[in-house]
Amino acid sequence: MIKANKTKLDGVLLIQLDSFEDHRGEYVETYNEAEYRAAGIDIAFKQDDYSISKKNVLRGLHGDSETWKLITCPFGKLYLVVVNCVESSKDFGKWDAFVLSDRNHRQVLIPPKFGNGHLVLSDEAMFGYKQSSYYNPGTQFSYKWNDPMFNIWWPVSNPILSRRDEAGMYL
Repeated sequence: MIKANKTKLDGVLLIQLDSFEDHRGEYVETYNEAEYRAAGIDIAFKQDDYSISKKNVLRGLHGDSETWKLITCPFGKLYLVVVNCVESSKDFGKWDAFVLSDRNHRQVLIPPKFGNGHLVLSDEAMFGYKQSSYYNPGTQFSYKWNDPMFNIWWPVSNPILSRRDEAGMYL
């Protein structure tokens, strides 16, 4: 059974998955619609994606106006930052950070209009996410990973970035 906990960001949930280990290895169920519904998460996911990156790669801050995202790290270790990007919200710019790994079996549920970015802490890591809508470039937004209006603490000062993330805008 999953455990869904509120975070300091309204609408963002930290989800703890169960795992089973024995002499053969480990088994983790990463999604079960009935269990998520029982935890109050009734979102129809339409698309699954993942990226694999090397240590010190930082991707983000990205988001869109319509998509719920369920983030997981099935391999390696990530530092995930989630930012409230709803400009009309009193909590605009408020952020929270989470460590996700293949050992702690955590997920983060992110609502629409919230941005996210992640930094790879291990030699290599997989960032996996379920989305409630199909990719739509017209709804995308980006902020620079170190934008001073957010004052986000990252555990690296010189990450490996894409052109988009270096510029802090959607290209």
